[in-house]
Amino acid sequence: MIRVDLDALFAAAPSPYLLVDPDLRIVWVNDAYVGTVGRERGALIGRLLLEEFPAPANSAPDQLLRTSFRRVLETGKADHLPLIPYPIESAEGQIEDRFWSATHTPIIDADGKVEFILQNTMDVTELYRGTQAVGTDSIPTQAALLQRAETISAENLALGQMSDFFRSAFDQAPSFMAVINGPEHVFQIVNQSYTDLVGDRKLLGQTVRDALPELEGQGFFELLDQVYTSGEPVSIKGMAAQLKSVRTGKPEQHYIDFIYHPLKDETGATTGIFAQGHDVTGQKIAEAQLTATREKFRAMAQTMPNHVWTADTSGGLNWLNNRLYEFTGFSEGQLYGTDWARVVHPDDLDASAAKWEHAIAHGIGYETEFRIRKSDGTYRWHLVRASALHSDSGELTGWVGTNTDIEDRKNVEDKIAKMNATLETRVAERNQELEELYATLRQSQKMEAIGGLAGGIAHDFNNLLQVITGNLQLAGRDIAQASPAQERIEQAMKAVMRGATLASQLLSFARKQPLAPIVINLERLLSDTTEILQSAIGEGVEFETRIDDQLWNTNVDPNNLENALLNLAINARDAMDRQGKLTISIENVDLAAADVRSSPGLEAGQYVMLAVTDTGSGIPADVIERIFDPFFTTKEDGHGTGLGLSMVYGFAKQSGGHILIDSTVGTGTTVKLYLPRCLQEEAAARPINAIGMAGGTETILLVEDDNEVRETAAGMLSDLGYTVLEAPDAKNAQAILETEIAVDLLFTDVVMPGGSTGHDLAKIARNLRPDLPVLFSSGYVQDAIVHDGRLDEGVELLGKPYTQLTMAQKIRGMLSTQGTIVYPQQTPSDASVPIAKVSAEPANMRVLICEDDALIRMDIALCLGDSGYDVLEAATAQHAIEILHKGGVDLLITDIGLPDRSGEELANDARSINAALPIVFATGGADVPAAITLGNCNMVKKPFRDTELLEAISELVNTTSSSC
Repeated sequence: MIRVDLDALFAAAPSPYLLVDPDLRIVWVNDAYVGTVGRERGALIGRLLLEEFPAPANSAPDQLLRTSFRRVLETGKADHLPLIPYPIESAEGQIEDRFWSATHTPIIDADGKVEFILQNTMDVTELYRGTQAVGTDSIPTQAALLQRAETISAENLALGQMSDFFRSAFDQAPSFMAVINGPEHVFQIVNQSYTDLVGDRKLLGQTVRDALPELEGQGFFELLDQVYTSGEPVSIKGMAAQLKSVRTGKPEQHYIDFIYHPLKDETGATTGIFAQGHDVTGQKIAEAQLTATREKFRAMAQTMPNHVWTADTSGGLNWLNNRLYEFTGFSEGQLYGTDWARVVHPDDLDASAAKWEHAIAHGIGYETEFRIRKSDGTYRWHLVRASALHSDSGELTGWVGTNTDIEDRKNVEDKIAKMNATLETRVAERNQELEELYATLRQSQKMEAIGGLAGGIAHDFNNLLQVITGNLQLAGRDIAQASPAQERIEQAMKAVMRGATLASQLLSFARKQPLAPIVINLERLLSDTTEILQSAIGEGVEFETRIDDQLWNTNVDPNNLENALLNLAINARDAMDRQGKLTISIENVDLAAADVRSSPGLEAGQYVMLAVTDTGSGIPADVIERIFDPFFTTKEDGHGTGLGLSMVYGFAKQSGGHILIDSTVGTGTTVKLYLPRCLQEEAAARPINAIGMAGGTETILLVEDDNEVRETAAGMLSDLGYTVLEAPDAKNAQAILETEIAVDLLFTDVVMPGGSTGHDLAKIARNLRPDLPVLFSSGYVQDAIVHDGRLDEGVELLGKPYTQLTMAQKIRGMLSTQGTIVYPQQTPSDASVPIAKVSAEPANMRVLICEDDALIRMDIALCLGDSGYDVLEAATAQHAIEILHKGGVDLLITDIGLPDRSGEELANDARSINAALPIVFATGGADVPAAITLGNCNMVKKPFRDTELLEAISELVNTTSSSC
């Protein structure tokens, strides 16, 4: 803030005045200055002077003006510019070269710093050019004086530039420098490095003793006196100096290399001293650390069991640890330099010396092997290594090396060399083993992934099948045995059972089939199933069994094992084209770790192995990789689901065992099923329930979240005479159990919504009614009642879908009484099921059905036949075309997926034979573009009801009739 009233002092002054701050920003001008430069006062205040009045960068005017301001700011003293050429822009915008005389006066603040600079400037352009009015005699003289002033200014500028250069070089020198005057040693000049060394303290104008009092007694003052008195320079290296830290006030240890050189006048008398040097504290500390490190290294090297040595830059040894002297028998110093060659085996010397010379020449690591002589005259092989040591600048400073005894390794290498002749063969064999191992592992991982997907299908699928099963059985009870509808019910039940088998196979493959294992002897199981197996494989196949004596027991589910054995036998029969030899062998095997190394998933241990061997065509390698994939089959369409072997695989893994296939194309196949040995006694055979379907009068609490399944199950139970209490979830079931209502059996689904499972409900029920029997039902049993693939002990399960007979037998067995035999009620033989009425007249109408699934085709044919249509059947598109060419077909019903062609292609060919033929497409859900493009078509989606098919036919026939 300006504390001087400048307007009062200089406002009316005829001479131009300007005030700037240390940044050279204009803070005040008087009227004379405004008039001289031709500017408005408001346009100047706040502007930077050198931006408002710029001169070419680095020009003489620019440097003169900047230098003058810098001197004022640095010294705090006024500076004069007698004459300075400086361009200025006129009021008309023209740049004019003008000449000025200026004085720059500092205004000092309370702290002694320059706060502002007052510039008094005079425009002397006319005077300089001699253009004053004529008659003034002094003008030439004045102009000459001004021109002389210009010359001096230019010389001063050059001198100032040179002075600035030397000052800058002096300040930026990496070594510390100072000029000290007089016998009192007064600091006249110091550079930045000197200030960095002693700290940021006031030095100039101070004596050395006053500025650096902590040097008292350290010898520096005495050396200065000596140089000043003697006139002779002094140079010292690594002198210790205790300097006080400006930051902490505590003394700090320094080491300096320096020279004190006398400065003399023209008479030779000493006037001062030039001090110059380097702070070598870091170097001294590093040298001390290096010495300590060297001693530490040598102490450590003496404790090492290996030979340790060091060498100089030329490669000559200069130190060895005691282990080397003890080994060679030489004394200290006897192997220094190149004398190390005295202990190297003559046969190894030339090669090792050549490598050592190469490493020295290039400054790289050294490594070789040679034999070193022991003190007893024998030689031992050593691995000799050396690393180059470098300074921070990268200069080689020496070497450190070790000798490691490798005699034993050399002996082993000799033995290995003798084995190399067979190495390639053994590697190839091992690679083959690994490839087979990886292939088996990939197969196992693939099976796991597919199994997880397959298992997820079962729950909803089995619930759906349960609804169908229950309703079909209940419907069949109301239909006469001789009725055509009864045959349709039976065909539908066969289809449901096929679906149930498919779901069961999927669960087996996914290892989610709830197993009920018992301890059995496979010899007895094979004996019980021999008749079934012989019937399945037919008379053209020779059948042989081989069983070990003293066969071990195993703990497996006998029903699932019988299914697995039957599947393997049928696959073997088909592979032999029903001609050949089938051998089933059972034996005890004890597998060691080496036996199972190439079979991931098969662990070492004791097993009962069941092997099924055929003399068929064998299985190619690419087929074996997929042989356990679900739905993969090599059989023709319609002759296999591709789930048989995947079911066997899942059963084996879920039983804690494994399955392997050994096959040779053209020779035959052996499938080996490994089942873990069980040390327990064989379980007693279960009695077969000889009674028929039995019901009772007990009360059963039925818990099922699926409304349709619950409704169907309740109907089946009621039909057996039971009183049924229904609950959609565990919460409602618990509420019933907490009442006084009598309940004789809890029949509950396992998987239910709401967070509580059937297993949770069973726990609650047993707490409320300890003697209450619990029967679980599920289409996909999870971990609630199954662990390690087996039903928990004491758990009773009725898997979905189940028939009324299996339900009745299971419940009576749990209630421990015979119950009451239930005989199916028969309706009169003339009873019939009404069929939806359609407007089409079936009389004399011939319908061609093209469907490759025999059961579906038979079901459609029965429906249409009962409705009065004349039905023709074809399993392939080719057969259908042959029938169409014969004529007389009034309507075509075709599946989309046919074995030889698609249903759409068949429809196009049919229209080329009969352009007006109505067509009904039966599809599993896909859109049928041909139904739109061909016209006069309709579509039903599987599964469809009889009424839906009849209505689709009716729509087509009526539309055709009306259009005619």
